[in-house]
Amino acid sequence: MSRSRVLLRRILGGRSDANLRFDDLRGLLRDLGFIERVRGSHHMFRKVGVEERINLQRDDGHAKPYQVRQVRRVILKYALKVNE
Repeated sequence: MSRSRVLLRRILGGRSDANLRFDDLRGLLRDLGFIERVRGSHHMFRKVGVEERINLQRDDGHAKPYQVRQVRRVILKYALKVNE
């Protein structure tokens, strides 16, 4: 199983929101087809067909827990899957 699929399962499980590495979450979003734009400390992700914009900021090497929850909601709402 690929690293992105393992991470996707971990996010959907919802038990480790505070322990998710920022770079891992960025990589997963790119693997899900999101396009990243960086302005200062803000990493913004967009995807065709997805209304929501995802805005992430690094917090000492980790993703912020509330942002992981936002990503989870978008993944579930649009039934996003990792393309390999």
